[in-house]
Formats: sequence, structure tokens, C-alpha cells
Amino acid sequence: METQNLLEMRHITKTFPGVLALKDVSIDLRPGEVHALLGENGAGKSTLIKILGGIYSPDGGEIVIEGKKVSIKSVLDARTQGVSVIHQELVLVPEMTVAENIFLGREIMKGRFVSGKSMISKTENFLKFFDLDIDPAVTISSLTIAQQQMVEITKAMSFNSRILVMDEPTSSLSEKEVDSLFLNIKKLKERGVGIIYISHRMAELDRISDRVTVLRDGEYIGTMETKKTDNDSLIAMMVGRKLTNYYTRTYHAQPEKVLEVKKLGNGGFLKNVSFDLHKGEILGFAGLVGAGRSEVMKCIFGIDPFTEGEIVIDGVPVRIETSTDAMKHGIGLVPESRKKEALFPQQDVKYNISLKVLGEFIRGVFVDKKRENEIADRYINEMAIKTPSSAQIMDNLSGGNQQKVVIGRWLATKPKILILDEPTRGVDVGAKAEIYAIMNQLTESGVAIIMISSELPEVVNMSDRVAVMCNGTITGTLDRTEMTQERIMQLATQHD
Repeated sequence: METQNLLEMRHITKTFPGVLALKDVSIDLRPGEVHALLGENGAGKSTLIKILGGIYSPDGGEIVIEGKKVSIKSVLDARTQGVSVIHQELVLVPEMTVAENIFLGREIMKGRFVSGKSMISKTENFLKFFDLDIDPAVTISSLTIAQQQMVEITKAMSFNSRILVMDEPTSSLSEKEVDSLFLNIKKLKERGVGIIYISHRMAELDRISDRVTVLRDGEYIGTMETKKTDNDSLIAMMVGRKLTNYYTRTYHAQPEKVLEVKKLGNGGFLKNVSFDLHKGEILGFAGLVGAGRSEVMKCIFGIDPFTEGEIVIDGVPVRIETSTDAMKHGIGLVPESRKKEALFPQQDVKYNISLKVLGEFIRGVFVDKKRENEIADRYINEMAIKTPSSAQIMDNLSGGNQQKVVIGRWLATKPKILILDEPTRGVDVGAKAEIYAIMNQLTESGVAIIMISSELPEVVNMSDRVAVMCNGTITGTLDRTEMTQERIMQLATQHD
């Protein structure tokens, strides 16, 4: 006898002003299954999930849970139906404890007062199921990103959810933390929980998923058993063509040093960090989460102070105390979290691209609108940003196009050194290939790039050299002939 589907979303359609986001999309989920949902940014994955989670209402189609047609018009409706969504951007309250976050909005009361003791006791039981060594009385802000991710999952399961959606759950996790997450996903499967799993990391699919459904341009393309397909076929389904040159890289490094960092330290975690960067080079920075890579770049860009060492640009020692100092020396920084550190989501594309070059079109109280439009249009074209116009609000763009806007903003400043911190995190395969091609074009023009990445295939295929960090210092630098994922991981775990 065939097992009844846990979930069926049938012929879902959703339209926004001027955009058909979903057209006749169907997907089903079985008990104890991980069903991967793939597609480029803008393919409709998030819209479909927001309909299931009660954030959007569909214009057409129906949702069936365990054979019964249901109406989901709010997040509360979704939870009542046993559906929990864990979004890529965690929604925990940092200043509250783990237990308070788990029971937020449904606190356990003792008379007229909240029973913190009861909530801590119940939270301990929830955490025990996942073998998590987390004190329910500590604040969320004191936990690592990986621990916060598991608190989100624990919270979802505390609702007795039978259907769990995970949106890019490994984007901020180290390999060890990913292993731990996958172990807990297997426990959920054993309990009969069905999981819809969204990820741009193709390598994860074989490890974790049973089936894969692909969306493209808001339409259903197909569903495959994971073991009966391969990455090339799935990528072709996602982008509508074969990506023959996924990693675009020709090597242009020149002898000329544009940047030297000598024995940099911050009097604490960072110590004795030394490296150089050549014109037309991509220098990869690898290491586990928390190794200190982003911290080094924030010192170089003037966001965080450093107490030891010096920075030399074009052979001349320089003082960089603010990001304005860094920009004057031709340095640009695309930060790790575009949403928290780079985007103005309610402003339009034009504003977000031209933000760093206001002096080119603002003269006193006068704004040269023509010049502003020229700047925005130039980088929309150069970066192949998919947007109806430069007046489109940033929040309405896909993640990949948002990232290209942020890169375009820095290209407008004509940098000679560009720091890219996780440039393809949360970006689909098609947009990744486009970003790699842009990086290659920049090196051809002589721009020197520092690329921080947690994706080892990206590091190996795009870097001229790679500096590996562990515990606040550089443990080794490898050139192209020495670079392997195994060698990088050895250095990344080589504690002093």
C-alpha cells in the first residue's frame, strides 16, 4: 500500500504587480523524507514557501495536508497545521534566553506570572532530543550561528511540526557543524517529519535529500529521485542550459604588489597576520567559521581598529582608521551579510548602486539626475542585473541580483583592491557563474581581489593563491600547484 503524502501543494499560482511569481506549481512531501527544492534566485522557491508558511495567500491552487484540504492564511494557521519554516535569516531575539525564545508568545504561566523554571525544564527536554549541549538560560547572542540554527529547529519541533522547511540552513556553518545538523535531520526523518530543504550547495543533495524538485522562472520543471540524477542535469534544469564554463578563470597576476599586510594584530584574537596581494590576482582566504578572516578585512577597511602591524599600499605605509581612509586608497569591501551590512532594502536600485559616488552627480544642493541614471544604468548592464528599471525597490530583487548590485556599487568607485567576503553565499548557480565571470574580468583590468569563501571548490577554482587562517592567524599560503581541498583543511585545523 502506497504511503499517503504528508503534504501536497497543487497547481499553486501567485501574481504580484507586474510579475507572475508562480504558475501552476505542484510539489508533494512524504513522511520521513527530505525533499530538496532547487532553482535560481527568483525561480519562485521563496514565494512557494511563504504560501505554505502563511505569509502569502495563493491566487490559485490548493494545499492538502495528510489528505485534507486546508486553508493557511497566517503563520498561526501554518503552525496549527503542523508546518514550521526556518528562514535563512534567523528570527530569534538576541537579548532573550534560549527558553524565552522557544516559548515566545506562548509562555508557560503560573497564576499571573511567567514560569521561567517550567520553560527552562521543557526546553532542556527539547534540546536533549538533539543532543545539544546548550544552557536554556543563556541569551541567544552568546551562542554561535550554528547553535542558533539548532535553537530555531528546536523551536520549530516544539510546536510538534510534522512539516519542516529549511531555507539555506548551512550557509553560515562550518563542515563540522553541517555534519551535526545532518545528523539531527536524520533523527527528524526517523520520527516521520517531512522536510523541504532549500540549498544552493549542490554537494549537499546526495548527502541529505531523497528527491529533488526544480523550479525555473516561477514554473515547475520536474521532480527527480536524487540517486537517479546528477549535478549537471539539475543545473541544466535550473538554468535552462548547460553551464559549460562554471568557474571562469584565466590568470593575470603581475609581480607588482598593491597591498602588503605586515604582522597585523588587534591585541586579542588576531595576531601576526602577514600577506601580500598582487595586481590582477585573486587571493583566496579560507578557514573554518570563526578563524578570523572577516576580522582581518574589517581592520584593513578601517571598520575595526588594529593595534599592531602595518598596511602598505603600492610600497607606501598608510594609516587606515576609517572606511573613508580605505576608499581613498582604492579599497572596496563587499561584506559577508549583504542584508545586514550592505543593502538599503527599501531604497531603489539606483540609490544602492550610486551610494558611494555621490560626488559624481551632487554639486552642493544640485543633483545631476542624468549623471545619476547613467551610473546606475551602466552597472546594471555590466553586472547583468535582472530588474525592470533602476527605480525597482531592492527588496523586490532576488538574492543573486541584490549581490550584483552591491558589487556594482563598489565597481562604480573604480577600486584597485576589492575585498569580497563570501561573494556567492545564498546565490544560485547561474548567478554564481556570472559573478565568477565578473571577477575574472576585473582581474583582466588589473584589479586585485581578496575573496573570503567557505566553499572550498570555489576557493580552489578561482584563486591564484590561498591564505588559510586558523585561530586568528595565517597558518599557510598555497599557490595553484599546491591547492587541494585536503591541504586547505589541514591548515584550517592547524592550531598553534
